[in-house]
Order: sequence, then structure tokens, then C-alpha cells
Amino acid sequence: MKSNFHRPPSIVHRRIVALAGGVGGAKLAHGLAQILPPEDLTVIVNTGDDFEHLGLYICPDLDTVCYTLAGLANPKTGWGRANESWQAISNIERLGGPNWFRLGDQDFATHIERTRRIKEGQCLSEITRDFCKAWGIKHTILPMSDNPVRTIVETDEGDLAFQEYFVHRRCEPRVKGFRFNGIEKAEAAPGAREAIQSADAIIICPSNPWVSIAPILAVPGLRSKMEAKKVVAISPIIGGQAVKGPAAKMYRELGIEPSALAVAKQYEGLATDFALDKIDSHLEAEIRSLNMRTLVTKTLMKNVKDRRRLAEDVLHFIGTAS
Repeated sequence: MKSNFHRPPSIVHRRIVALAGGVGGAKLAHGLAQILPPEDLTVIVNTGDDFEHLGLYICPDLDTVCYTLAGLANPKTGWGRANESWQAISNIERLGGPNWFRLGDQDFATHIERTRRIKEGQCLSEITRDFCKAWGIKHTILPMSDNPVRTIVETDEGDLAFQEYFVHRRCEPRVKGFRFNGIEKAEAAPGAREAIQSADAIIICPSNPWVSIAPILAVPGLRSKMEAKKVVAISPIIGGQAVKGPAAKMYRELGIEPSALAVAKQYEGLATDFALDKIDSHLEAEIRSLNMRTLVTKTLMKNVKDRRRLAEDVLHFIGTAS
């Protein structure tokens, strides 16, 4: 599953920037990497989920994207490492330490080495570049920023750090809103603005709009760079349900009926094009009324073949732009 690209002859030359977070974003990024050569694809990844745990600097979304493109991800969960063992966390638990965030032994090595380098003064984008080289990833993967940004979920039980809400509390508290601590001082990672500036199109992967894509768009200077570009968003909501994660629950608790249309409205003013699943084809006319071109296709990615097929569909769609 490494990113050995092969572009079909019918797909025209396009430089693409993909915005990604979570498993859905990682899957489409992997599909794009099977088609586009390294110089034509940059993936900018959400780091609002990053946190410190057990003394380690952990980047869940960044690692999920990297592991997926490197062919190292757990195929059952979509996150973590394949063929993982759990000796370290089991012994931490035995000693009375926290075990709510399950880290496998191979995954521990990633966080330990990242933390060591950060303490030495290296920046996250530099470390990510070196990790990608070690894992055989030729495409460019960038954190959204080298500065720490922390997603805070405002709930009926108070403000919760994202991983506390998502993993420890299993998304049970009712959501009231979100904020991104540190976003005002954050600067786009080196190369991110340049990649957007030179891109022919931006693809917003089928990631959670609230907590995976919104932090990237909030980094000062990134959204403004995208506004002059063709921007294609893919809905992570199919038939009113999220494929994975709490996106649909978040919409409901914020008083919005979850649907592909709701996602399109969230990207109104930025997205010029929108891809939705065939199940939601009845929403196509309303989405078009938002001044977006629409692509109706099969967006559910159950396997590697589906990832490539959706990537091809989106790239073909971009290629038909006037």
C-alpha cells in the first residue's frame, strides 16, 4: 500500500493540495497518492488534535495520514499500526498509569522519537519530513502549522481538550461549540502557502468539517490563499450519517440536521465544487443552488480500490472544469 503512483492517461496534469484529518482524510489522500506523482500532491494535515500524553508529543491525524500512505496503518481500525503489540501500555496500566489512550509499541516509538527531536529544538514539519523519508513516503505531507494549536470542545459538561472528549469521554458530552487555542499566533508550516499558491485545485477530503478541516482553514493566511482557487469538498456525511466519528452527532447537537447539504453549506463561500454520495443525489439541486458544481458518485471507501476510484472520480471532475 505504499504510495507507488500511477496516473491513468485520461487524468490531466494537475497540482493538488489535499486538506486531511482522521481516517476518511487519510484514505482519500492515499487514493490520490496512487495516481499523482510526488511533485503534484501536497497533503496538509490537521494538528488541532495534537496533545501531550505520558510525557510524549502525539499527533493523531498526522500519524494516521503518514501510516496510511506508507502502508503501515492498521487495516481494521484505519488508525494505529498494523501487526501491533501492546506490551508497553499493558505494563503502564499494571503500574497504575493512564490507559485510556491506547498506544501500541510501534506507535510508541514514533512518539518517543518525535518528542526527543522537539525537545532538541526541531520543528514538527522538519520531523515529519524525516519520518516520511524513513517510511518511504515520497509525496509531501505537512502539518498545518509548526506552532501548537489545540482544539477545545465546548460541551454541556464544560470545555474539554479534544482527545479527552473524543477518546476518554467517547464523544458522550453534548457539543455546544469549538475553539482552537493558539490559532491566532499560529503560522502556516513552511511550504504550505506556497503549495496552495501553485496548486491547480484544493481538495477538502471527507474529514470532519468541525474538528479536522476547520482548524486548517483557521490558520492565518491559508484560507485566503484558497479563495482564488478551485476548491472541491467531499462530504463525510452519507445518508445523514458519518462514515466514522462524531461528525453527525456534532451537527445534531448544534441544531443542524446532518446531511451532505449541511456540509456544503458549511463550505459555502470557499468550495467551488462538491462531491456527494449517490445515496444523497436528491440533494444535488439544493447544493448547486449554493453556486457549487456537483459530482455525484460513490464516496464510501471500503478498501484500497475504493480509495483510488474516488480519487480518480474527483480528479476527472476537476479536469472537466471550465
